[in-house]
Parts: sequence; structure tokens; C-alpha cells
Amino acid sequence: MDSCRKSKGIARGDTYTTRRSACWNSITAFCCSSYHDLRIDAGRNHPWPMLATPLQLGPIRLQSNLLLAPIAGWCDLAWRVTVRSLGGVGLACTDLLSPRGLLQSTDTSLDLARTNDFDKPIGMQLYGADPALLAEAARWCADHGATVVDINMGCPVDKVCKKDGGSKLMCIPDTAVRIVDAVRTALPDAVPLTAKMRLGWSEDDARRNCAGALSCRLIDAGVCGITVHGRTTEQRFKGQCRREGIRRVVEAVAERFGRYDGTQTGGPPVIGNGDVRTPEDVVSMIEQTGCAGVMIGRGAFAMPWIFAAAWAAQHNAQESAGCASANRFTPPSETEKLAIVRSYFDLMRRYRDDRYALFRIRQKISWLGRNINNSHCRALKEGIRLAKTPADVYAAIEAWEAGSCVCP
Repeated sequence: MDSCRKSKGIARGDTYTTRRSACWNSITAFCCSSYHDLRIDAGRNHPWPMLATPLQLGPIRLQSNLLLAPIAGWCDLAWRVTVRSLGGVGLACTDLLSPRGLLQSTDTSLDLARTNDFDKPIGMQLYGADPALLAEAARWCADHGATVVDINMGCPVDKVCKKDGGSKLMCIPDTAVRIVDAVRTALPDAVPLTAKMRLGWSEDDARRNCAGALSCRLIDAGVCGITVHGRTTEQRFKGQCRREGIRRVVEAVAERFGRYDGTQTGGPPVIGNGDVRTPEDVVSMIEQTGCAGVMIGRGAFAMPWIFAAAWAAQHNAQESAGCASANRFTPPSETEKLAIVRSYFDLMRRYRDDRYALFRIRQKISWLGRNINNSHCRALKEGIRLAKTPADVYAAIEAWEAGSCVCP
């Protein structure tokens, strides 16, 4: 990433000051400012957190600032509908979509892109490194119900990166910019374009805030929102999400384009992602980084209602500061949690088939069971893992519901 190696125009230690200039060197100079200082500052709240403010993505205004992340193996239609039904979701995204698979109408790609009227607004995420192919696939997405199209620049998986897709695009920023330019040109004005990335490929990239530099270039090319996962590619999913890195991207984008203010006239939003497991994590992510919204992935596996709870938590945090009225949230009862599992299984059977539903529910019950009876539901999990038919799954749920002892 040669573009991330330039650091002229700012003194080390001066976190927030940069020379105003339209040139690329000045953008990168701000982005590469003191990493150490912001690591220290990340523990305190950002001066302008956007709590409980619906997200504006180009011409689209979402109902909340909370997004369901595209996670391989999870984000099928059944999961998105399950989570949406519990409330609080501003935007849900599909699994990663292969442009070639969509254009060739392969069964796998068409299934991953499947949506319906309840599953709106929907983001369709594309990966790859061929601008022309991605542009054609983006048109396909717009024609098949996409509310938003997202370009994946954050996937660390080898099979994606080896083809210059995913987070490898952060190492070849000129290609990333060409992709955005081609896709934005191909899409109708009514369909916003966003990108999801990491802090960089390496620790050195993160230290130089190459994500901030690339974000500015992508916004210039036509992206109207950026999601940042607070790890590098080399970290994959190890270690902790570094909020100071997300905060630096927020600051770089605000310096270049103005502060995001919840409207189309403000600067573009930066969305934080990584290690969000509770509603309180959502509030602290926004307060500490200044991000406009939060994308939640694995945190929803064990708590599908986290979006409704986090939306209420943001309102309650504002009330504590004397800024807004409270928004009450009542956690689901044990019976309601079991109903969520049952409904999810029903939807997988409806949208796919029994074989798929059995495979997925056996695979996912360990996550779904983490908030059932305070995670003390071994009999339920074992019953579902050993199920050979849909009737066995329902029997395991009913047996647990009839005989479980709920911890106080």
C-alpha cells in the first residue's frame, strides 16, 4: 500500500491537526498521524457520539443505526428474517456474493442472494477484484432487490485474498478505487454503494491509518458509507478489536468531508464493527469511536434480539445524559427464546429444505443456546445435535420446554 506510506505534513503527536489541502498527500498525512496517542485516547468518549440516530446512506434513511453483518454460513434469508422479526435492525446484509456466480445463476449464489418483501432494506455484498465484472454484478443486485450494494474489502480468508479480493484490496488501493468507480457508474442513483474494510493488512498499515486514507479515496470515488472492522488481516479474528483504529478512520473522514450529522448534507458515515456482544458494547463503541452506526455479526448468534436491545440502550444512554426519553426493552422469556429457535428452524425448512435445516440447526444450536437458561441447556443442545428428522428437533425443544429448570 504505497499510498499508506506517506506521512508528510503533520508532526507526530499532533492527533487532530492537519494542513487543509485537497491533495492526496495531505489526506494521507492526517491518516498517518500519531497512532500511540489515539491508543491512549480511545478509552474516553468521542466529542460527538451519534447515539440513537437512524443511519443515512446516500438517499436511503434506515430505521436505526444498527446493521446485521454478512457472516459466511449464517446470513441466509431465514436468519435475516428471524433477526428482523425481533426489531431494531436498520439494514441486514447477505453473505458474500460471487459476481460470476450471480451472473451465471449458480444455485449457491442465487440462494445466498435470495430475499423477500419482509427482508428489506437489504444490502448485497460483492467480492472480487475485476471492476467490470463487479459492475455487472452490481447491476444484477440492483435488478434483484438490493437496497444497498457493498464491496467487501475486509474478508481475510485465503481463498478470497489470493484472488486479490477481500482485504487484499487494501494492499492495492488503485484497484479498489477503480472498482468503486465502475460499480458506482453501473448502479442507479437510488442504490447507495458502501464498502467494508479492516484497519489494514498488517500492524504497520494500522499504525499508519491506511484504512482512513483508503476510505477518503473510496468516498471520492462514489462510496457513501464505510464499515471498519477493528482488526488487521493478519489478526484475522484473534486478539481484541481496536476501537482507536476505528476512531482514527472516523476522524480522517470527518476532516476530509465534514462531520456526519445524520443527514445527506453531512459527511459520510463510518460504521464500527468488531467484538460487539452486548447492547452496552454498541453504546460504548459509538461513544468511544464517534462512529455513526454499528455492524453486529457474531454478537447476534447468541442474542438475536441484540438489535432491539441495543437501540433501546442508546435511547437510555441519551436519557441519562438528559438528551432524550427512554426506550424500554424487555428481554425475551425462556419460552420466547425457545420460540425463536423453533421459528428459525421453521424458516430454514420453508426457504430451503429439511436436510439444510437439520444441518444448520445442529451446527448453530451451541451459539443459540448460550442465552437459554443462562447457557445451562446441555440436554436441549444434545437433543438437537442428535436429531435425524425435523420431528426430532421439535421433540427436543418441547422436552426441554416441559422439563427444564430455569435458573433465577
